[in-house]
Amino acid sequence: MTEGPDIARIAALVADPARSAMLLALMDGRALTATELALAAGITRQTASSHLAKLADGGALAVEAQGRHRYFRLAGPHVAALLEALMVFSGDAAPAPPRTGPGQPALRKARICYDHLAGEMGVTLHERMQARGLLMGDLAGDLAVTAPGWAHLAEIGLTPVALPRSNRPLCRTCLDWSMRRHHLAGLLGKAILDRLLALAWARRLPGSRVIRFTPEGERRFHAWLG
Repeated sequence: MTEGPDIARIAALVADPARSAMLLALMDGRALTATELALAAGITRQTASSHLAKLADGGALAVEAQGRHRYFRLAGPHVAALLEALMVFSGDAAPAPPRTGPGQPALRKARICYDHLAGEMGVTLHERMQARGLLMGDLAGDLAVTAPGWAHLAEIGLTPVALPRSNRPLCRTCLDWSMRRHHLAGLLGKAILDRLLALAWARRLPGSRVIRFTPEGERRFHAWLG
């Protein structure tokens, strides 16, 4: 047997249509119950419980008990990154070239990818920050914030001391499902999205992955990026 990571086991976890539907339902970073995930997958709650147990045992889901309820969420941003990459691949592997990513214009423009900004606006954020020398990257997808970058982030109230302590990478790239280019993920990606929402430049649509920018918020976002 070939030595190395057991990718067959991971692939088997997401290969089932019901399990993949439940994983995608958690891509907005929420925690959902087994009943809610069963509805998302179009299966019974008993069947969903069996699938969820496999996903939790396989390390794809984290489970939290609160009162009588158990809530399921993605085990971390690495799972969201895997799902986003698989969505890119599933489009590329189709027999006829489809329109990449979601057909809904609002999802293509701006959406949440686990906990950071994706879509057109997320790609724009990453590419403009790199073009201006605010971020420096390497071939592995790891990014570092430059001194001018921190000065720029301070304009919207983000400083190194304001970020929570975490073992998570500060910032790295994530391949965007709809744009087929990279957007900004990691601790900084989450912090920037949180600030955009706190500043009321954008808001999350309830029950959706859509991030909706106000006209003034979009103007300020582009002005901030330069």
